Amino acid sequence: MERIILIETSTALCSVALAEEGNIVAYRESSAPKAHASLTAVFIQEMLSERGVSLADCDAVCVSMGPGSYTGLRVGVSTAKGLCFGAGKPLLAVGTLDTLVAQSSDVIPREVEESPSYKFIIPMVDARRMEVYTAVFENGLQITETAPAIIDETSFAEYLEQGACLFIGDGAGKCADVIKHPNARFVQCCPKASSMLSPALAAYRAGD
Repeated sequence: MERIILIETSTALCSVALAEEGNIVAYRESSAPKAHASLTAVFIQEMLSERGVSLADCDAVCVSMGPGSYTGLRVGVSTAKGLCFGAGKPLLAVGTLDTLVAQSSDVIPREVEESPSYKFIIPMVDARRMEVYTAVFENGLQITETAPAIIDETSFAEYLEQGACLFIGDGAGKCADVIKHPNARFVQCCPKASSMLSPALAAYRAGD
């Protein structure tokens, strides 16, 4: 049985999940301000107790590696490294943008009235003002480098001209006021630990 602890602390939402045999079996989240340090380890212990297992019964720990909040990422990474070092478990890392792309399949039906087939998915992590960390994904594959971008009315025009684009993440909402192309759709949300499952499993099975 593959049992993996998933930790996502890169944005304002602190979340952890426990996966067993390819399914999420326990989940905790909180959007309380500045609570990542006090809640992450507590959430993990609660989940393990809920399932009647210990850290020794887990196969790996997976943490978000950013981009995102420096403070939040530091909490998540230090927690994950501490767990892995203490229990001798492998450490996996998943990019925040990859998590948002995986999460898009869950949020589209609920938050976008008419869900077209998107040619590009463009995850965005808020970097304050009109700046975001972003990359462009096509068919689930990242086709541009992860980089900061200052958003204006011409941003991503070359992709928007090719077809429908989904902008998703905690930096997507503010871009809706600037990017007015008819092919643009926006979902404002934070990445969740439960959405790390697919990339985490891929990393674990590849021995990464």
